Order: sequence, then C-alpha cells, then structure tokens
Amino acid sequence: MAKSISCSDAGKDCGWSATAPTEKELMEKVTQHVIENHKEIELNSESISKIKSLIKEI
Repeated sequence: MAKSISCSDAGKDCGWSATAPTEKELMEKVTQHVIENHKEIELNSESISKIKSLIKEI
C-alpha cells in the first residue's frame, strides 16, 4: 500500500501533500518540503515521530 501525508494533517495552513510507495520515500519528500517551506519546524526525533504518526495508508 502507498503512503500519504499532507500539511493539513498536521494542522498547517498549507496545501502541500505527497504520496509515495514506502514510508522512507515519503519521509524524504516530507523532509525536503519542511526544509524548503517550514523553517519554523525543527526536524528532530520528536517531530519526525509525530510526522510519521500522521502517515496514512492508501
């Protein structure tokens, strides 16, 4: 099953979303998006765990 996530899942006012075949590939997309568009978010083990908890299987 593919994996999906969107910024709105995390309560952000952002229309970005992504889908990927694996969690690893999806997290690469998430990381790139956060670095480029959400500089207020520090990517650490706590925030990464929270992001992973929002991933949906589609």
